[in-house]
Amino acid sequence: MFAAAIDRFGGPEVITGHALPVPPLDPDEVMIAVDTAGVGRWDADVREGFYAPRKPHFPLVLGYDGSGIVAAVGSRVRRLKVGDEVYSYNWENPKGGFYAEYVAVPADKVAPIPKRLDLRHAGAIPITGLTALQGIDDALKLKKGETIIIHGASGGVGTLAVQFARLRGARVFATASSQEGVELVREMGAHVVVDGKRIDIDDQARRFAPDGVDAILALVGGDALEKCLNVLRPGGRLAHPNGIEPAPKKRRGTELIRYDGISGVREFERLNAAVHAAKLKVPIAECYSLAHAHKAHERLAEGHVVGKIILAIHAS
Repeated sequence: MFAAAIDRFGGPEVITGHALPVPPLDPDEVMIAVDTAGVGRWDADVREGFYAPRKPHFPLVLGYDGSGIVAAVGSRVRRLKVGDEVYSYNWENPKGGFYAEYVAVPADKVAPIPKRLDLRHAGAIPITGLTALQGIDDALKLKKGETIIIHGASGGVGTLAVQFARLRGARVFATASSQEGVELVREMGAHVVVDGKRIDIDDQARRFAPDGVDAILALVGGDALEKCLNVLRPGGRLAHPNGIEPAPKKRRGTELIRYDGISGVREFERLNAAVHAAKLKVPIAECYSLAHAHKAHERLAEGHVVGKIILAIHAS
């Protein structure tokens, strides 16, 4: 099979095309003929060696989520069958990731794609969708009528988190990067959106919530986040996925929740239900062919990605 893999850690240029054997299938695994692979900051971190095992096994196929069609199922798998359209998030990929024509994944990390979405849009959201929904529902336990700041809302997680927060009946104040990002986040349903570089973010947020906001979902760190924190009411909650740099520090009288988006049968069932209920829109920032995976990483490095970058595995 054709795959985009690395033979050493480094910049985007280390991602090159490889001819590799199709991974073997264990009894509790599913073989997916990949249609779409997600590209995120975490892929770049792995490429640079941040999550490296002591003895990394090269060539290393990147990619932790995507979608495709079930090509084979292990002998113990009953829930899925050959021909099913599925999406998947699997952080531990000893047999290689989704930047390939085929990937072998534990069956409990795989689910039928939501009925509202095609393979391409479903392939963009396993990591971002689970991270967004678990931030809103599990970390923050957001309730109807509460106010939330979603900081860094124009990226892959934020655009979905805005829609899930609206689904739960919250009032949403969002920050975004660039005018394009501000417009997109407004389209996603945020009540107020401001450019994250504005000096007066806290004043704007106070105008939105004079008594302070109930919750913050932080998807980027830094000075602007500190300003958002000034508007968090006493007893308010701040949640962020692990990996946000610089990580926010706990402030007195507020709750700080760090979390990871996790995948499993139940988690995907909840995501499917939320995608359907929210009539979810999935903004694709850019789509690259598998042969140009290195270009997707170059684009990632430029920053200010509005929506989600994906790879189309069989694009010419």
